[in-house]
Amino acid sequence: MMGRTMFIDPGRCIGCQACVSACRECDSHRGKSMIHLDYTDEGSSVASLPTVCMHCEDPVAPCAEVCPADAILVTADGVVQQADTTRCIGCANCVNACPFGVPKIDLQAKLQMKCNLCYDRTAYGLAPMCATVCPTGALFYGTVEELQAERPGVQVADTFVFGESEVRTGVAMVVPAERVQWPVPGGLPVVEINGKDVSR
Repeated sequence: MMGRTMFIDPGRCIGCQACVSACRECDSHRGKSMIHLDYTDEGSSVASLPTVCMHCEDPVAPCAEVCPADAILVTADGVVQQADTTRCIGCANCVNACPFGVPKIDLQAKLQMKCNLCYDRTAYGLAPMCATVCPTGALFYGTVEELQAERPGVQVADTFVFGESEVRTGVAMVVPAERVQWPVPGGLPVVEINGKDVSR
């Protein structure tokens, strides 16, 4: 995992959409939001979850691996970039390959759009736009040590299992250390945390 990265704390998200609005102001894609706010059980619950690119490390960015035009680059520090507009052909291979459902295709422009961890900011030590405006800290940018100093008793998960495939990410999910067997807010069961079976 990168030293400074994004941590998603689903239990803190209140669905205010501040992150979505702030993302629209990012200079590299002004006017379009690259963060998705998902309502996990709409109609039955107010639970919401910000969805950002998880910047997969192992295997390295499935979206980039399946891009036939080599439009998706991964920086030396592990940030998976949005597709290069001069190379992207809008084929949607990346959309189908992403286990987290992050990339979207702008059908009108025929281009892939996704979060690039505000690389124009994070490359210079600044937090991504979404994390700077989140009023509850559901999106936290920093090191795991900074996170745990601010929120004692939390663990982070950066390894996720999809069927028989395991994916390690550069962005992590916050889980309460003492209650790893409970369902994550939104009703999504925690089955594995960093490769350990916690379903029992």
